[in-house]
Amino acid sequence: MKAVILAGGLGTRLRPLTNSKPKPMLPVGEKPILEHLIEWTKKGGVKSVVICVSYLRKSIEDYFEDGSKFGVKIEYAISNKPLATAGQLKTAEEFIDDDFVCMYGDSIFNFSLRSMIKQHVMKKSFVTMSLNEFKTNLPYGVIETSKNGKVVSWNEKPEIKANVNMGCYVMNPNIFDLIPKNKAYGMDDVIKKAMKNKQAVNSFITKKGFTDIGNKESYKQACDEYEKRQEKLK
Repeated sequence: MKAVILAGGLGTRLRPLTNSKPKPMLPVGEKPILEHLIEWTKKGGVKSVVICVSYLRKSIEDYFEDGSKFGVKIEYAISNKPLATAGQLKTAEEFIDDDFVCMYGDSIFNFSLRSMIKQHVMKKSFVTMSLNEFKTNLPYGVIETSKNGKVVSWNEKPEIKANVNMGCYVMNPNIFDLIPKNKAYGMDDVIKKAMKNKQAVNSFITKKGFTDIGNKESYKQACDEYEKRQEKLK
């Protein structure tokens, strides 16, 4: 099985940090985000990786080369323009001939990839999505009313729960048939199309979280959390 890592985004919300390097190459601790992802993928039993590159791709290619010094095999799928998540995935089609893992290149995961793959195979899924049980508190009092406007309850700053997409999937290679070539296309559109076609889209839900590095605040949080974990290991 191979893993496809989507690492071609512009990282506009992290500028000026991404003016000279792509977002997946921003350091968390002493390693770039992408190296953390490759180590996690390898730990999950997947040692063949396709990195989808575009923006400032040479910095990624020069750092990782063929992957041998990281204990994996790395190939590169190249795009000359931004294609969004699924459009970028489409560029890896020629490298894939079996079920594969797909993940966004701007997150750090800490759940069991082996368990996710095992479930995907067992259920014979078309797509398995990794979901995180996310909890947060609304910052307001929630007021429920009857049809005639009478206030019937007041719930101050309630906790809400939802399963959120972590951006890691296990996919059947026929997923590529649902993605237009050389066109910006979102992963949500592909998954919705698969469901419309009655394909088996299943979930792998975990309470173990992930760190989504989408802006400067979440990047700082990721760096702080990493330093805390390293301190505990000393």
